[in-house]
Amino acid sequence: MKTQILFLATAFFILNASAQKFDQLPKTPPMGWNSYDSYGTYLNSKNALANMEVMAKKYLSGGYEYFVIDAGWYNENELEEGTNYPSTDSRIALDKYGVYESSSTYFPQGMKPLADKAHRLGLKFGLHLMRGIPRDAVKKNLPIKGTSFHAADIADTVNICVWHNMTYGVDMSKPGAQEWYNSVFEKFAAWGIDFVKVDDMTPFPDEIIAIEKAIKNCGRPMVFSLSPGDVKNMLHLPFYRRANMVRITNDIWDRKSDLDKAFLFWKKFQGTETKGFWPDLDMIPFGQLNLETPSSHAEEATAGNTSFRHWCRLSKDQMRTFITSRALAASPLFIGGDLMTMDDFSHSLLTNKNMLACNQNGVMGVNVFDNDSVEVWHVSNAEQFGKGWIGVFNRSCKDREQKFTKTELGLRKVFKSYETIDIQGDFHVYDVWNDKQVDVKDDWSLNIPANGVIFLQYEIKDIK
Repeated sequence: MKTQILFLATAFFILNASAQKFDQLPKTPPMGWNSYDSYGTYLNSKNALANMEVMAKKYLSGGYEYFVIDAGWYNENELEEGTNYPSTDSRIALDKYGVYESSSTYFPQGMKPLADKAHRLGLKFGLHLMRGIPRDAVKKNLPIKGTSFHAADIADTVNICVWHNMTYGVDMSKPGAQEWYNSVFEKFAAWGIDFVKVDDMTPFPDEIIAIEKAIKNCGRPMVFSLSPGDVKNMLHLPFYRRANMVRITNDIWDRKSDLDKAFLFWKKFQGTETKGFWPDLDMIPFGQLNLETPSSHAEEATAGNTSFRHWCRLSKDQMRTFITSRALAASPLFIGGDLMTMDDFSHSLLTNKNMLACNQNGVMGVNVFDNDSVEVWHVSNAEQFGKGWIGVFNRSCKDREQKFTKTELGLRKVFKSYETIDIQGDFHVYDVWNDKQVDVKDDWSLNIPANGVIFLQYEIKDIK
């Protein structure tokens, strides 16, 4: 009897400690840096460490804490001379159980020393992962750790990634399938991983559940990010919410068309955020992008192709629109550009305290006005009634002057389901990007630059 009591007490302690650990996951949209926009699949340990140092020094104080290495950390390549660019097709590094290993080409010391370094700097460390099981593991029929099953027993060779040939899916109805994912995250936990971005996930709810279980089984809290985006099936929303964030667009780059794309998906997903879960509008392509393109590809880089080395091609007004939309949408903020060479203007936008406060408010803005390419998005402060943020966007290519009432800007109070009245009180409004107080009148006339935004932070005192 005493043994049973001791066992139950120990089990309760372990479960309670585990729950406390998982309570440490962010309650506001995660923030950090992801290597893909600037290094593609060719980041190496030297550049990773250098960016990590800059992140800790210049961005951590603003809340950017997750340092995430995207795809390619497991690729074995021969390199073009003087570059990190591959001259041959990649081979995937695997251990004896078919689980990914660090590339000896790019990360010869492995991932744990990088994670340890990040933790010493006060950062958290993350990795990209493809859904499923590596095809090489299936071809070799490697054993699944801790079981009598093998890779071929669980491989789903039908439901595969349509844009990448590295993995097969996992048939979660087969014995050994959950143990496969458990073995992956057991290794990640041993390395000290705090964040995992899993690609090709959104159409496959069974594997979303499997990864959620594997993270809990490994005992180490990890932010769980679902990718890629362009989510089409809203019936899967309950499964997406098992993760902490879900990409709702396909890849976003430094193009006007991508700004428009983000607004489209923001409208579709407004109101779907919950505490601990946020729709993700993808990375922030500010600064220098695709650094690892060899000089031999320079002509292609000048043709407007985002796949080759270049600086962010958005205008300053478009950049303000980009970051303001991410703030008002409560989208996770992950910088994509190279931190070592980041320009001052980009840095000033990324670290603006008012923008960060709006984003970390954690409430996805709602569209309260939409007419002739002018949109108004409003976010209320989650902690204090009478405070909030407003974005007045000019989506056209011409400067616009437009009048707005307080109601059109979302400044009204709802008392009953179908009854609303305008708020009366002392309005204090601050224009964030122009750094000035705004004289509030019953009708406001705002001059909005082409492709630009007026970003307002307000407080209403003595509300009647």
